[in-house]
Amino acid sequence: MAWLEVVILIVSGILVGFINTLAGGGTIISLSALILLGLPANIANGTNRIAVTIQTLTSVAVFRHHNVLDTKKGLRLGIPVIIGSILGAEIATTIAEEVFEKIIGVIILFMMAFVIYKPEKWLKGQIHLQNRKVTVWQYILFFVMGVYGGFLHVGIGYFLLASLVLGAGYDLVKANAVKVLIVLMYAPFTLLVFMLHNEVNYKYGLILAIGNVLGALTASKLSIKRGAGFVRWVMVVVILVFSFHLLGIIDVKSLIGSDF
Repeated sequence: MAWLEVVILIVSGILVGFINTLAGGGTIISLSALILLGLPANIANGTNRIAVTIQTLTSVAVFRHHNVLDTKKGLRLGIPVIIGSILGAEIATTIAEEVFEKIIGVIILFMMAFVIYKPEKWLKGQIHLQNRKVTVWQYILFFVMGVYGGFLHVGIGYFLLASLVLGAGYDLVKANAVKVLIVLMYAPFTLLVFMLHNEVNYKYGLILAIGNVLGALTASKLSIKRGAGFVRWVMVVVILVFSFHLLGIIDVKSLIGSDF
């Protein structure tokens, strides 16, 4: 492996770990980098799951250390996500994702309107919702998100954050902590599916994970230190870039390619 490949993987991993921990959508960078380095899209999708698993393990450890993680409720919400993600990963080995990308781009832009219009729900949290037991509809919703997460993973953080803030009443910092716990719960299962289909490049995945861990460590500590307001504006910027990419307004992959 050439040194330039190592640099590309680690730098892209740092960006992905930082963005995914604070918001979501950063995975488009790592997928683009892996494809740029010559991996087929399906193997890039599988390889990325190594870095995601290790990255979220790092973030969860930081959030738990600072006592901002609701482990009990996060584990309950993570169970339907795991089940859905296994189904989604199986689908990902046989189907293209272009149509899904357009749909997700529109939905995420719509979601940003709530981030801007109702900031108090994202910044302060709602205790009465946090204390409420998990409902049947939440189990169903998180199962559906699991299917998407297993299928593509790109942007799953937005949907988890929206559901955890608007449905479960967390502020953005606590929602981020629960989000990374849920991703940590399902990521190993989806990785296993891709491994069974021989769609993982272990060398690239482990090197990418080094960058992801560095980015996740930085973002987790910033999230706790700077608070929900900081996380909210990071989300707004990342959502705009990510949505414009999915809708074809800008092309993140070509921008990354021109840099290297």
